[in-house]
Amino acid sequence: MKPAVMLPTYNEAENLRKITEAVLRAAPEMTVVIVDDESPDGTGRLADELARASDRVRVIHRRTQRGRGYAGAEGFRYCVAQGFDPILEMDADLSHDPFYLPEFLAASREWDVVIGSRSVPGGGARDRGFGRRLITAGAAFYLRTMLGLKGVRDPTSGYRCFRRSVLESIHLETLTSPGPGIVTEILYRCRGFRIKEIPILFQDREKGRSKFNLRAMGESLALAARLRIKGR
Repeated sequence: MKPAVMLPTYNEAENLRKITEAVLRAAPEMTVVIVDDESPDGTGRLADELARASDRVRVIHRRTQRGRGYAGAEGFRYCVAQGFDPILEMDADLSHDPFYLPEFLAASREWDVVIGSRSVPGGGARDRGFGRRLITAGAAFYLRTMLGLKGVRDPTSGYRCFRRSVLESIHLETLTSPGPGIVTEILYRCRGFRIKEIPILFQDREKGRSKFNLRAMGESLALAARLRIKGR
């Protein structure tokens, strides 16, 4: 195995060192690929410092087409081109605990796609209000119904692991979502592959500003409708 974890970042200077060091401790064989969207808070400079300190850290500086979707697609393309396998993605804000990385890697030996799920037994979310939980549950139900993801209980999770062959087959260069909807778009293209959900506990960020808002959620839901209409 030659695993890598892709971290899309925008203004995560307060969290990046801690999450990177935690990943390297939790999975000694892992390479961290930081994909920074020209963060004005110095995240990119910090990423370069971390890369100079460890050959297990690599950095992609993006100058055009900012957005979570564009960054994620570019990061995945880089990891595929570099021969990493499996390839994970997680948030850089410490909401996704690196503690679960060994479990992801173990499961990826038998499954094509592994999702860190808040909605299977043993999973959940810490310090999250009822309103936010309700929105997440409603969005998950909508996406499962709209996109035919009957076997996936947490389709909005961004903590995931893919076999390289899966990412090679779904035509990363044709992804269209500029924002968080990329999570939905990729998952929709993974239908037909063997998907496994493992329980995780999600932790809301303590530092920095959340990228979640109703506009981003609305864009993701609208994307699902377009995908259903187009059938791809």
